[in-house]
Amino acid sequence: MPVPGKVALSAALGCACVLWIGSAASRAQDLRPTTEVAASYSASIELLYDKPYVSVMVNERGPFRFLIDTGTGTQALVSPELAEQLALPVVGHARLTDPSGLGEQRSEIVLMRAVTIAGVEFAQVKAVRHKLYGEGENCQGVLGFTLFKDYLLTLNFPERRLVLARGEIAQDGGSSALPFRMPDGVPIVALRIGGMHVEAQIDSGGTGLSFPETVAEHLKFLSTPIAFGNGESLATRFQIKAARLRPDVRLGRYTFRQAFVEINPAFPLVNVGSTPLAKFVVTFDQAKMLLRLSSNAKTLHLNASPTQLELINEPKREASDRKLVPVG
Repeated sequence: MPVPGKVALSAALGCACVLWIGSAASRAQDLRPTTEVAASYSASIELLYDKPYVSVMVNERGPFRFLIDTGTGTQALVSPELAEQLALPVVGHARLTDPSGLGEQRSEIVLMRAVTIAGVEFAQVKAVRHKLYGEGENCQGVLGFTLFKDYLLTLNFPERRLVLARGEIAQDGGSSALPFRMPDGVPIVALRIGGMHVEAQIDSGGTGLSFPETVAEHLKFLSTPIAFGNGESLATRFQIKAARLRPDVRLGRYTFRQAFVEINPAFPLVNVGSTPLAKFVVTFDQAKMLLRLSSNAKTLHLNASPTQLELINEPKREASDRKLVPVG
């Protein structure tokens, strides 16, 4: 899910992912698919605690369960167990730190020769080998947002389908298509909370609607926020609070009325996770930098995520370490 300094919002059974940023040229080359899509390909989505998982073949082996995480700004993440099982070669290293700057880890970058999802094969996919925080047996890896840069990526939560297609989203003045920016490979959109305008990450690998304390302190709630869960970084632990908002939350033309939100002291941006996204069919066009939302209702109600939350203040990659470190 992360941009630098991002806190990963995960369910107790959710992944925390790692950001790896390569050069723009290397990303474009690595993400070139070996299979052309004539119209569209689709695959079923398995929703676990509202988060979308798909079956993936890696190097013609599998299937393996991977999380589709638009909040991960890299091609992929794999568990150490899967990397060992498939004997994935190490092609570089990433240095990981948390936003406090007090902790640091070094992780390997491994190469997956072929990753196949929904009948589309991606070649030479680089993945950070890292522990999948809190995932247990839920999945063996994560597919990040930038893997799908050459396609329209649709996550149809109500019908539990993933669709990859060629084409583009047409501008409609913000009615259903919202512009986004992605400075670190993660889509960030405009969000309105009452009269406050903020930026929010669209994070299918997250859980609920999460606010940083710096935003929450300016808002009114229906009741005093209370302790809801725990967060952990490489160096620190902290408490998550939760409450229902008094003002409405506006995402494009859709309104969340008195939404249940989590509040944390480490997350720098508002995070729109899989529980609010589960109300929508969401399509991403990375070429046009547009996101299209579709739902049967204009006014939506948001309750707590369907499992107790654990907030992971996710490691980030240092700006000074943006290139792969050659092996040997």
